[in-house]
Amino acid sequence: MSRAVRYRRFGGPEVLEIQEIPEPHAAPDEVRVRVTSAGLNPMDWQITTQPDMAARFGITLPAGFGSDFAGVVDEVGAESTGFAAGDRVFGAVIGQSVADFVLVKTSAANLWHTPEGIGDEVAATLPVSGLTAAAALAALGLGAGDTVLIGGAAGGVGIFAVQLAKLAGARVLGTASEGTFGFLRGLGAEPVAYGPGLADRVGALAPEGITAATDLFGREAAETALKLGVAPERVTVVADGPAPPPGVRKLGALDAEPGTLERIADAIHSGGITVPIAATFPVERIREAVTTQAERHVHGKIVIAL
Repeated sequence: MSRAVRYRRFGGPEVLEIQEIPEPHAAPDEVRVRVTSAGLNPMDWQITTQPDMAARFGITLPAGFGSDFAGVVDEVGAESTGFAAGDRVFGAVIGQSVADFVLVKTSAANLWHTPEGIGDEVAATLPVSGLTAAAALAALGLGAGDTVLIGGAAGGVGIFAVQLAKLAGARVLGTASEGTFGFLRGLGAEPVAYGPGLADRVGALAPEGITAATDLFGREAAETALKLGVAPERVTVVADGPAPPPGVRKLGALDAEPGTLERIADAIHSGGITVPIAATFPVERIREAVTTQAERHVHGKIVIAL
């Protein structure tokens, strides 16, 4: 038998249960990964609370929980290629990651080798957040001379977006609560408080204007950028919610270019990107971990240890 976090009805953290289930085994086109760490994302708990969102991802009850994971391949199907037992790996499988084992089809391009020098805790935070941030920024074509406004800059996606934008040579203004200003400065962003009057505060920080924006939470930053004269084609959004303003693109992890995670991993290894781990919880405290993340006051990523 093995453990998996599952839920039988939609709701908040209280619906999550650690269940004993039969130990899964790899099909011919799969590998089995013994999970050591699972990184949480807002979409994970949003799926548990929103049946419509769950349906968009093909999730039906009863369901597993989590997307991002890192661990070690311990079983390889006869038709699988590219991975061997003992390989350290990280990846993403929606609705499965917070479990002792996950099964991954090697043809699905959602499993990567973990580079030497990167621990499982960090590797488990990369797929959804790293790919989402990279996709949102790649569409903007940032470079030296750009000033970009990033909405929700202190969140799990924001920490990657800020640092990727800095690596591209851009000046970064990041919206956040005042309690996170020091944290954002440490990542290289110039913080600005979100809420009414955002356009005035951005204008005071950058009187010469901003040239691009990405909104990682809601629509405030996107609408502010448009108000300040940024062309819609240089504004992106990623959060679920109302349709974006006309001409503004909505992007997610699936829109990232091939090789994106490898480049992010290289940047982490070289020190160009750091991944702040806000907290690590044992799987027995999964409800507390999800509650903490849903409050959106953490600085960085939350990881579950298995």
